[in-house]
Amino acid sequence: MEDPLPEQMRAAAGALLSALDEPARAGASYRFDDTGARRWLEYRPRPRPGVCLDDLDRAGRKAAHRLLATALSPAAYAQAMAIVALEEVLDRAEGWQRGRHSGDYWVAIFGDPERDDRWAWRIEGHHLSVSMTVVDDQVSPAPIFFGANPAAVRHAGQPVSRPLGVEEDLARALLEAMGPAARAAAIIADEAPEDIISATRARVDAPLEPFGVPGARLGPTGRALLGQLLAVYLDRLPPELAVREARRLDGGELHFAWAGPTGPGQRHYYRVQGDDLLIEYDNTSADGNHTHTVLRRPGSDFGQDVLAAHHTDAH
Repeated sequence: MEDPLPEQMRAAAGALLSALDEPARAGASYRFDDTGARRWLEYRPRPRPGVCLDDLDRAGRKAAHRLLATALSPAAYAQAMAIVALEEVLDRAEGWQRGRHSGDYWVAIFGDPERDDRWAWRIEGHHLSVSMTVVDDQVSPAPIFFGANPAAVRHAGQPVSRPLGVEEDLARALLEAMGPAARAAAIIADEAPEDIISATRARVDAPLEPFGVPGARLGPTGRALLGQLLAVYLDRLPPELAVREARRLDGGELHFAWAGPTGPGQRHYYRVQGDDLLIEYDNTSADGNHTHTVLRRPGSDFGQDVLAAHHTDAH
């Protein structure tokens, strides 16, 4: 059965470009071989390639959101929208001093989605970066970055907003399920790093060391929780991509590593690594309320896997 996702992305990207006026279309369009702009990840509020959604009209913004929705599951799309909305919450918390804005997200298209057999796209802004590469109608889905600041907004002790809460809770449950020896292997440092280790680098030299604890050393509950944690990140993808990625990793060894205190409300970090897989999470502001998470494929980020297959077939 033919995968419908590449055609859905192609149609959504074409509809977006058609919805833009000429200046916006020029701002959003790049050559596929502009690797400096295409191999790009920036989750901080910095300048970035593409055209800003806030500069588009209603039709253009809706078309950008429809393109983003092709790359994410319904639950992950809801997370992404919550992350975008937090820009206004953060702006208020900072006394409106930094001019954060929920429209300050950018879209870029690389190549011609309607004609080329190699093209890509990205939607990105503060705490959100989703990159997809399509080559010979094969979708390569990475990196995907989700962050949240504030990570949690509470009222009367209950969460009003906590878009990345499951990512934290499952990791804590996994740590709690470990025996003393496995936990000692999993905790690689008493203090968390300042940020995710892969940061905004276009290439990641993986695996990261130390590895932490291998899944094979966990008991049945621990292995099940590690599988659930992996699924949370893979399920950011549409179901067909999530299933494909899960099959690719099936049978391979996963490692889990934690850094920082284990109590809630303190600076902490974890990562999960497998075959061409890197998941990182940090919550490392002073009050432990500012979260970064990323799903990467170090050997295949930005379509390196499908591009390699394309070049092999071409020669």
